[in-house]
Amino acid sequence: MDLETRKISFVQEFLRLQNEEIVSGLENFLRKRKTELAEKNFKPMTMEQFNSEIDQALEDSSNERMIKATELKAKIKKWN
Repeated sequence: MDLETRKISFVQEFLRLQNEEIVSGLENFLRKRKTELAEKNFKPMTMEQFNSEIDQALEDSSNERMIKATELKAKIKKWN
């Protein structure tokens, strides 16, 4: 059985569940596993990358390519 078929089968079985404890347990398990996988795949940036990003930020600041947090919040509020 391929991955897509397994996912569909799992979702169908999940939708038939009537027990809140099982649903909560699956939610917690999924959240925990996603976090574990993200941490496993996390790779810290090199000092070269770090310095490059700082240089880019300083250049953006010098060339006024920034937006204030208050302006960004105002724009986000308009999205609704």
